[in-house]
Amino acid sequence: MKLALDTSAWSWLRKNEPRVVALLQRASTIFVPANTIGELETAFLRGSRVRENQLALDAFLDEPLVREVQIDRKIARRYGALHAKLRAAGTPIPINDVWIAAAAMEVDARLVTFDSDFQRVPKLSIELLPTPR
Repeated sequence: MKLALDTSAWSWLRKNEPRVVALLQRASTIFVPANTIGELETAFLRGSRVRENQLALDAFLDEPLVREVQIDRKIARRYGALHAKLRAAGTPIPINDVWIAAAAMEVDARLVTFDSDFQRVPKLSIELLPTPR
């Protein structure tokens, strides 16, 4: 099973959320879109444990099953099509989420998320988890 992580999934993984951990243990490949990394870096820089968080992310990205998804022409075209379709339908979602969805779709991965906005993206395979209490 190929999985992709959005920012919320990474955040809960860092808290050892059992459902995220269990999903990732079953994955054959784990993709992390560049936009997810960018959102995480922003959050790190706004927090008090910048270096600790960066080191944890770097260690995760260096794991054998983990692949970074860089934005290329195919992803950019998919992003454009998704963004236009969502706007035309009157169901826009945050721009970075459109990029993350495009990346997950391009690598044919199921997106692990706690963000219900992704349900608006047509044909995106998602694993929508409820926020832990």
